[in-house]
Amino acid sequence: MLKKRDLHEVPTLFELSSHPDVRPYIRHQAETSDEFYFLTKQIIEAESNGDLISRTILDEYEQPIGTINLYDINEKSGFLATWVGQPFFGKGYNKIAKQQFLDELFFSLDIETVFMKVRKSNLRSLKAVSKMDYVAQANLLYPEVYNAINKIDELYDLFVISKEHYMSYMQFTQNVEEETAEVVS
Repeated sequence: MLKKRDLHEVPTLFELSSHPDVRPYIRHQAETSDEFYFLTKQIIEAESNGDLISRTILDEYEQPIGTINLYDINEKSGFLATWVGQPFFGKGYNKIAKQQFLDELFFSLDIETVFMKVRKSNLRSLKAVSKMDYVAQANLLYPEVYNAINKIDELYDLFVISKEHYMSYMQFTQNVEEETAEVVS
């Protein structure tokens, strides 16, 4: 479902990122395929320097359908940014990708805190965030971060996923699944 970014996926991802329902919400926008190629190369280099973590989201046929990234890594924390192409909206890819990515961040890469800034006008993303039980609203919990992402206007809501909260959620989910399996047996 996730793989490290590489340059051969650029044409497909560029086409998916150009859709008007996707483009406004992408951090690094490109006008041309060549520009997207250049941005992808920069992202790959930045990851090798430890500045960010970036993965390509794949569908069940292992075709690229979007990206998931952790930007602005500082003191074991960073900002999550995800997008999937419009044909894949509402099919559960984003949720699965986030869970796999968070597993990697928290259990393999020593990240402790993941922030998400979501435009208050982005109803699709706000709805998706509300479905994630391990996410906390953080406008008041982290006022310095909230103010930093809203320097000019209050455009964003801030959310946080802590390693501790995520681990508790995953343990709870596993326990419920085991109990359900025992009842069914």
